[in-house]
Amino acid sequence: MLLTLDLNDPRPLHEQVAGAVRRAVGEGAYGPGDRLPSARELGGALGINANTVLRAFRELRDEGILEFRRGRGVSVAALPDGRALLVQRTHELLEEARRHGYGRDDLIDMLKELP
Repeated sequence: MLLTLDLNDPRPLHEQVAGAVRRAVGEGAYGPGDRLPSARELGGALGINANTVLRAFRELRDEGILEFRRGRGVSVAALPDGRALLVQRTHELLEEARRHGYGRDDLIDMLKELP
């Protein structure tokens, strides 16, 4: 898994890791059932604490993107109807909006205005 972190990015590292994994899954680099590197391996490769990676993995598990299996590690969940891609793009849109001074509620209002 080829992920990079931007140390100048104001977002916490776990959010950056989660975003990078979302992107990789959304773009098809990882498909349903594919195993991800362990938190320790990924943390070592990125130069961050494994607990930071675990926090990102837990967030993605709660979103239904990843699943944890005892003894088998972390893998991409079977994602129905492109939900992972939409979640990933929604997070990216929110990040972009924040860079331009808009918040979550502003985005919701903009979506409500669409036909």
